[in-house]
Amino acid sequence: MRCVHSLFLSLVLGLGCSDKAGPAGGAYEALERETPDVHLPSPSLRRLTRSQYDNAIASLLGEGLLLPANLEPDETTDGLRAIGASLTTISPRGVEQYEDAAFDLVEQALANEALRDDLVGCEPSSIDDPVCAGEVLADFGLRAWRRPLTDEELTPLVDIAGESGTVLGDFYEGLGYGLAGILQSPNFLFRVELGEDDPETGDRRFSDYEMASRLSFLLWNTIPDRDLLTAAGNGELTDVEGLNIQVERMMSDPRFEYGVRAMFTDMWTLYELEDLTKDPTIFTHMSPEVGPSATEETLLGVLDNVVDSDGDFRDLLTTRKTFLDRKMASIYNVRAPVREGFAEATLDVAGGRRGFLGQASFLAMQSHPVNTSATLRGQFVREVLLCQYIPPPPSDVDTSIPEASGSAVTLRERVAVHLEDEYCASCHKITDPIGLGFEQFDGLGHYRTLEGGSPIDPSGELDGQNFKDAWELTEAIADHERLAGCMARTALAYASGHSVTDGEEAAVDYLRDGFKYMDHSTQFLLADLILSPAFRMAGELE
Repeated sequence: MRCVHSLFLSLVLGLGCSDKAGPAGGAYEALERETPDVHLPSPSLRRLTRSQYDNAIASLLGEGLLLPANLEPDETTDGLRAIGASLTTISPRGVEQYEDAAFDLVEQALANEALRDDLVGCEPSSIDDPVCAGEVLADFGLRAWRRPLTDEELTPLVDIAGESGTVLGDFYEGLGYGLAGILQSPNFLFRVELGEDDPETGDRRFSDYEMASRLSFLLWNTIPDRDLLTAAGNGELTDVEGLNIQVERMMSDPRFEYGVRAMFTDMWTLYELEDLTKDPTIFTHMSPEVGPSATEETLLGVLDNVVDSDGDFRDLLTTRKTFLDRKMASIYNVRAPVREGFAEATLDVAGGRRGFLGQASFLAMQSHPVNTSATLRGQFVREVLLCQYIPPPPSDVDTSIPEASGSAVTLRERVAVHLEDEYCASCHKITDPIGLGFEQFDGLGHYRTLEGGSPIDPSGELDGQNFKDAWELTEAIADHERLAGCMARTALAYASGHSVTDGEEAAVDYLRDGFKYMDHSTQFLLADLILSPAFRMAGELE
């Protein structure tokens, strides 16, 4: 990391960091900001997303288990699955699915001698050994529920394990019922982070164990490890210095990669690539591998920027550096850097593409199965990168773009006809000029200069900044005054699990200012967010 720990302490505690140059090139000077006054909404339970569930199971039971194929699906609200998780519950059918999954996963783990030995750290003295069962279930429950179990919670689980073992004639089979009970509980399936009263101030804050959960799911996308739970048990996570020590440790851990992957997958809706469909008669390079390969290209670039180099977030939009496999190389019409897997490559300027907005993950995802979409591409930039609201079209308005004709061959010409309708123009004039800037890339991401035999004009204007093609457009987006604030807003919404409220606008400004001052470091933004009241404090319960 780029001195994130000492830099952040310099902002919070007034310390210094000698190896960081300030904006003017001199020695680092602490950014002067007032702690934001935030008014937080009432906290709510958050159901584990599918990736969090899978990661938690791997942490609890071990790697290599056959994970359930059908569980309650993730829901998206206000552009984020992280917010949808706060608004979804579990259906009656879902309860059955989680129950079946719990027993199946525990059975797999106990049938594997190595995994069983890791899970059961004691030697049972008999089929019904409440002491050994209690030790295993208490430790497993602590990790699964992200807090210690009370006696009232643990005793029934031990009893179930003993009674089941007696009936089945096997200690481990009986223990499996107790373990499965823990995995079926709402205390595992939901993130119970509701806050407590600060004994010193009386304000609402998240408890130490709740902070351990919030930290771990944000930075690692999984449950807390033993070190984090120990810190929670010692009361270190409601303390600024203790919390910051854990942030530094966790960002230096290889598991930080999982948190970054999850965050950008959600922010940039990369999960939509799982179901990418294109007409193969039009896009001959289309195959089932395109979606996963496009996703991995983007995420490897994100990891290089955020985790490996702690770089400038804006570089994700303008860099020529990427990571390609043979499938992506074929779409981009460049030589694959390796025969198998992914490797670093530098894109040629002549290819016209750079950064995330030049990748198939964006270009193909924000297109239709048979052609491109200026509206979808422009809407993504406006809503996801610049956090601008685009209202939905009226229900009685025809939103379809006219088919190509002799007088309107290119998409730009057909959009111009479409915009003659004043109802359509009110929104499409905000999105389509941006999307038309990417028209030299077809619906799969191939570079082209002609459409239907006519030259493509990719020029346009973004909020007063003229551009001649996608290359210049990405520069304009990277330099846009709303980009940093939008990233700060999205990070706050993702971390908190709710849409940003009016009472949190000061926190968004606070995070934006630090993000910009620190050369748009995503690592610093996350650390800044975690130490802010918007992440540590809780709203009043309704």
